[in-house]
Amino acid sequence: MGTAVFEEITIGYEDRGTGEALVLVHGHPFNRSMWRPQIEHFARAGRRVIAPDLRGYGESSVVPGTTPLATFVRDTVALLDRLGIERFVLGGLSMGGQIVMEFHRLFPDRIRAVVLADTFAAAETAEGRAARHAMADRLVREGMDGYAHEVLTKMIAPHTAARRPEVARHVLGMMTSTPPEGAAAALRGRAERPDYTDLLADIAVPVLVVVGADDEYTPVSDARVLHEGVPAGTLAVIEGAAHLPNLEREQEFNAVLAEFLDGLPAASAPAAQRAS
Repeated sequence: MGTAVFEEITIGYEDRGTGEALVLVHGHPFNRSMWRPQIEHFARAGRRVIAPDLRGYGESSVVPGTTPLATFVRDTVALLDRLGIERFVLGGLSMGGQIVMEFHRLFPDRIRAVVLADTFAAAETAEGRAARHAMADRLVREGMDGYAHEVLTKMIAPHTAARRPEVARHVLGMMTSTPPEGAAAALRGRAERPDYTDLLADIAVPVLVVVGADDEYTPVSDARVLHEGVPAGTLAVIEGAAHLPNLEREQEFNAVLAEFLDGLPAASAPAAQRAS
């Protein structure tokens, strides 16, 4: 756990374990604690797990306005450079998955493998852009509380909320504690993201696509588009989970991710480490 101060912002992050690096990018409107089960599991399993708070979320600085996905990517690169990590497995969920796709567009040589969880590649529709901008305005005007309670049982399945109240409390707490200006800036940037569909074929490293079977935001059909679009992909559907299978069904999610990581080709040599 730590913070890194750069010229423009401070980034909060988790850095646990040793070994090959696994970098995990959270979704909206969450923070790095979204990955707590994976941080703990894979750090114990012999990997170095890095999970940053994106700007505007968690312990990272809030920058009002618009935050394009490329800005999140460059923040992450700056942090990884500071930590001396050159190549890594990169995973993200929902908005985090789109940040991963943007990361691959900009810095493909840094990525050893990709994990895309509950996300989609298409650009926003005109209606979707308007909706995201309207939601950004609402969050700044009203705060996060009403929105968070409205979407809780779409983020996690209703049966998860009923049977695992600790998960519901965690998810609700992440959403209500997110600064509205930070969430709004991300929504505005995400509304204008490019279409990554045609870029999927350029991902020349192994890809794991994971999705909750009951996800309403990014249904299984979206995951199939990702799986079919990449040259070397594996698709895993997590039963009994909605948009956050890594929290709702953490054991199943961790097992799928562990199998994928263990099946990656051995790194040819240790990556050159950058000076801190």
